[in-house]
Amino acid sequence: MAVLSKSEVPPWGLAIAGSTGAVLANALVYPLDIVKTRLQVQVKKHASDPAHKAEDTTHKHYEGTVHAIMSIMEDEGLYGLYSGLAGSLLGVASTNFAYFYWYSTVRTLYLTRISNGKNPNTAVELSLGAVAGALAQIFTIPIAVITTRQQTQPKGEKKSMIATAKEVIESEDGIAGLWRGIKASMVLVVNPAITYGAYQRLREVLYPGDRPLRPHEAFLLGALSKSLATIATQPLIVAKVGLQSRPPPARGGKPFKSFTEVMRFIVEKEGVLGLYKGIAPQILKGLLVQGFLMMTKERVELMFILLFRYVRKVRKEKLEQLAAIAARKIDEAKSAALKS
Repeated sequence: MAVLSKSEVPPWGLAIAGSTGAVLANALVYPLDIVKTRLQVQVKKHASDPAHKAEDTTHKHYEGTVHAIMSIMEDEGLYGLYSGLAGSLLGVASTNFAYFYWYSTVRTLYLTRISNGKNPNTAVELSLGAVAGALAQIFTIPIAVITTRQQTQPKGEKKSMIATAKEVIESEDGIAGLWRGIKASMVLVVNPAITYGAYQRLREVLYPGDRPLRPHEAFLLGALSKSLATIATQPLIVAKVGLQSRPPPARGGKPFKSFTEVMRFIVEKEGVLGLYKGIAPQILKGLLVQGFLMMTKERVELMFILLFRYVRKVRKEKLEQLAAIAARKIDEAKSAALKS
């Protein structure tokens, strides 16, 4: 049997494979996304802070992942765990399609025009991932802003994607509000860069060769690589969520202007460990999402490889048939000419 290679799949095929895997994986673990977002935007209570008294009437303080799930179920029902799902999956699909498209494109250009087929080292792999991530973020960050707003809207104030987008645009930032957190997002391109850089490196070490991975192998590599990336970038993730959500009551409605301002506020109120709040569901979500994503992506890529091979085989057979017909016609014409 011929070796199956990803080089047979064009960038758009790899992009479809990646976005398909991402949508399925995120749909499966979406409640964890809600929980980690709620945990990351809440501010630790202090008895001396009067702002929290106003917050108590609309926001329940969550003590951890399990308490957050139970509280959301109690206050908002099962629907509360899926608030903003449509926008989130749209964002996931568009972001991952853009990321995998640009990642496969820039990596292929590097291999064909710079390294002459030699695999890039770790630094180059991270750089290629960062370039792809930056290009993807520019076009998809408005959906992330809207989804974060939807996920943090209290009960009774839930709005559709369109209404939430209108609320953002009508704020003091105007339409630029849809790109809130763009600087943090640009910095956070190191997250997918670390994830897929680590994925490539771990794959070369644990499963060398270009053969398709088995489902459990892809899951393991995806989970390990995403865990490393999450631990390294959690403070920036928390800061980005703080930028894109409504400002906490302690700010008196004043939005944050930069992710460094968010980080200073969190450290002042909760200490350095506050920058790692929500890391448990963040890592758990990352483990499951990246594991399912890469497992599904590998299967879809395999389907594309087989599909393209089948199309090429059919095309070759058709061309051979046409060539045979043409040759027969020529022979018949020669015979007729000789008889005449």
